[in-house]
Amino acid sequence: MTRIVSIFLIFLFVLGCKPKATIITSKAEAQKRGIYRVPENKTLVINHTQIEDLIAKSKIAPPIKSVVPTVVPEKKAPKYMLNEANDPDYFVSDDDASYLVQQLIHAATDEIGTPYHAGGTSAGGYDCSGLMYSTFMKFDIELPRSSHEMANLGKKLDRDQIKKGDLIFFKTNGRKRINHVGMVVEVTNDEIKFIHSSTQQGVVISSTAEPYYARTFAQVNRVLE
Repeated sequence: MTRIVSIFLIFLFVLGCKPKATIITSKAEAQKRGIYRVPENKTLVINHTQIEDLIAKSKIAPPIKSVVPTVVPEKKAPKYMLNEANDPDYFVSDDDASYLVQQLIHAATDEIGTPYHAGGTSAGGYDCSGLMYSTFMKFDIELPRSSHEMANLGKKLDRDQIKKGDLIFFKTNGRKRINHVGMVVEVTNDEIKFIHSSTQQGVVISSTAEPYYARTFAQVNRVLE
């Protein structure tokens, strides 16, 4: 009898230790039993100062501001006005000199500063007739090689007939015959300016107003009509 009572007590003890609930294995089960609930949605409000502090503490680079491209206004092409003044490489003539005469003068004045060289007909050096000979040859006009022979060409002119492009002749160093030649580049009431190759200065522009050339002047011939 005592043994039966002991077994019955042990049985009651085991029944008291048996779990009274099923083990919860998911959030859904916990929600059913009221053990777990979903937290309410809440909006976190942070001001600009707090954002800057968070960026500084976390060393997060601040967002890059969008750069609006600068629009450069298109430049308008400048307006160019015709310049009618004389230019170093182009001479605007105000007289009745022909285009050929203007080009002859232009070609000769390009040689200003070239030294004198007896018998010379190139940029390395010119004598007086060599300068005239090479200048006219640039335009396929062949003159005699000496100033004396050139003086026999064309028409001898009176003072009031002289124009640009005419050949001007001199008798220098007391000689009786022509031995020097140049080309007229300007004519005024008082003087005649001419380009030539001088033995002392090379290719220069001189004037009949200079005593030496006033004294040695011989004649002016027109070889181009």
